[in-house]
Amino acid sequence: MNHNSTSFITRFIIGGVVTFLFSTLNFAQIDNPLTDHVPFDYIKYIQSYQSDSPEAVVTDNSGYDNFNLGAAFAEPHLVQNPNNPLQYFTSWNTNTAFRTDDAFNWTISAPSFGASVYGDPVNAYDSLGNLFYENMSGSGSIQNSRVIRSTDNGSTWGTSVIAVLGGDKNWIAADQTSGPYANYIYTTMTATSFAAGNFHRSIDHGATFTQTATFATHSLPGMMVAVGPNTSGGDVPGGCVYVVTNSGSSFASTYTFYVSTNGGASFTLKSAQNFSGYVGTNVGGRNSVQNMRTRPYPFIAADNSYGPNRGRLYLVYASNTPAGDLNKPDIFCRYSDNQGTTWSSPVVINDDLNTVANNQWHPSIWCDKTSGRLFVKWMDTRDTPTSDSAHIYASYSDDGGLTFAPNQKITTSKMRINCTTCGGGGTPRYQGDYDAITAIDNQALMVWTDFRAGTFGSYVGFFPDYALKVSPALDSIANNQDSVIYNISIPSVKLYDSEVIFSATISPAPDSGNIIIEFPDGDTLSTFPDSLHMKIKTAGNVTVGTYTITITGKGPNGTPVHKRTVSLFVGSIIPVELTAFNASVNKNDVQLNWTTATELNNLGFDIQRKSNDGKFQSLGFVNGKGTTTEINNYNFVDSKLDAGTYTYRLMQKDFDGTYAYSQEVEVEISTPLTFSLEQNYPNPFNPTTTIGYSIPSNNFVTIKLYDVLGNEVITLVNEQKQAGKYEMLYNASNLASGVYYYQINAGDFTQTRKLMLMK
Repeated sequence: MNHNSTSFITRFIIGGVVTFLFSTLNFAQIDNPLTDHVPFDYIKYIQSYQSDSPEAVVTDNSGYDNFNLGAAFAEPHLVQNPNNPLQYFTSWNTNTAFRTDDAFNWTISAPSFGASVYGDPVNAYDSLGNLFYENMSGSGSIQNSRVIRSTDNGSTWGTSVIAVLGGDKNWIAADQTSGPYANYIYTTMTATSFAAGNFHRSIDHGATFTQTATFATHSLPGMMVAVGPNTSGGDVPGGCVYVVTNSGSSFASTYTFYVSTNGGASFTLKSAQNFSGYVGTNVGGRNSVQNMRTRPYPFIAADNSYGPNRGRLYLVYASNTPAGDLNKPDIFCRYSDNQGTTWSSPVVINDDLNTVANNQWHPSIWCDKTSGRLFVKWMDTRDTPTSDSAHIYASYSDDGGLTFAPNQKITTSKMRINCTTCGGGGTPRYQGDYDAITAIDNQALMVWTDFRAGTFGSYVGFFPDYALKVSPALDSIANNQDSVIYNISIPSVKLYDSEVIFSATISPAPDSGNIIIEFPDGDTLSTFPDSLHMKIKTAGNVTVGTYTITITGKGPNGTPVHKRTVSLFVGSIIPVELTAFNASVNKNDVQLNWTTATELNNLGFDIQRKSNDGKFQSLGFVNGKGTTTEINNYNFVDSKLDAGTYTYRLMQKDFDGTYAYSQEVEVEISTPLTFSLEQNYPNPFNPTTTIGYSIPSNNFVTIKLYDVLGNEVITLVNEQKQAGKYEMLYNASNLASGVYYYQINAGDFTQTRKLMLMK
């Protein structure tokens, strides 16, 4: 590319305020295919790139959670304390990190390295519980990587030391065994010249590092280190230190495997393999998926468990199927039982029915040392026919990489791949080159950069996992009443087969009396789907008011952990229980509907809508229907609203003047601003396809299909339509294969598009 520079608008969230920064970017720095570090022009800005919504739980309609830690600048790594599975640490470019001591509540931990840091953060835990955090560093440019140690999961930190020399992409691993090299720390980094890769080790718990090897077979970023047992002629825990280098071209990688059997003092070359080629499309000398840069990194892990595959070395990578530019990548796994000398045939991990139609890339792996289970996660477009949006998917193998469990979708929402509002830069766009997964006791947590909100979101999620729902959202109890019941359910799981133990707390504590929480069916579920009950009782004269009950579910070792909150109203008269409250849109009207299981005479509902200042305003009152034990249905229409999102709630007032609110519901009204006829999808198709169109005002609409000679084939739409967005499913099973055209006429608007039927 022969570009000099251009101006970009970069969005950052600093202290909750969205700031747009203009900078002049040097394309030679951003788009150099040999470099994978953060573009230098962004580093001075992202030093202050901070979390904008820490520890927000994002729950989908099925009851599954993702955890949004806030905004950071991509390329996260994640580790778990082998001595305490509730402690995790994750770091992001260039020095934004998060820590948790209970696997649920996360706090920012950004230590000082005592020098400029440039990103590609990686972490490791040793068997003693020491945490090591590594970041590329240097004076004015990348010259090395520094390591800093914490003995309390990132709460406090020591002084950083230079761990390894180089100019790009580092990696780190720790010996977590009790073998002869226990707690040695190993780190690799691409040399400044890009002609080799450097290897350093620490034998004194990270106090000092010494270079012991240089690998000339390393001309591309992507070198990785892993630790495994030496099972050749014996069994030495931590007796194999593996290094894989990445060389060749960006579109025809050579993975070269080395092993050390003396704690990293020296290495033996085992093999050079040409497994991976293009990953997506060649854009400016880089592999690209939907304008997101990517790389055929070799990810390795060794089985340190005492299971049947102890000592096996795993390799996971992405590569196009079929091979070659412009095709779409799959995720492959291979294994070696002779320290990387020979390798198994590849196994495709992604199990979508038509892999050539979807992109799978950006893998990361971890082998659970307690069980030998191999975990893999990746980005995947199988849920989007246009391939421009992705979910995070994951799977695992319990038979040494021979087969993989049914793939599971981890994200609770899609993300647009080409995040034009995130920042980053370059063509293809910098949006990070890696992320991570870690596991103990067959239970993994993964971390990824998520673009669903148009930012570099920092997300984590458990796998395997369970959905969690609690109902009702609001209940009520009178003093001296026997009890009320909440239903806690696990409606589905994502390969989760352990038990879930529940507990509950109430806040605030009442000034007088006691609120007692019981689990009459027991507090544990072990088969799914299933549910149990939580009983609430009052003792003494409990202070009248609304209380929050937090229900917590945990796996056997404390993970996965999920929480739900419900409300309890304590009063002298029981407010009406809502059995349903929902909203729908009909044109520009919002239809509110709710039902009650019981009703008290003369009571009613105040309908409220949230205004722009965040306060609720009354829209009107709906009278109650009298004392009855029958289900009563109610409705209210909020008419002629503009496009936007509206929030509603109900207020029900008691005889004694106390009141309670329902749960809130949101409804979105979307009114198109222009006429449009959208491209059908999928295209080509067989035999059904979807055609979308929009009209900003009431009009008579016709949509007709024509063949290539201009002959009318069929009229798809021919009627008066209200303003709105529409989609129609067209079945062309009675047509011959070929090219056709469809045309819309609405008022003065006419537009024609082409579609292709391939049988």
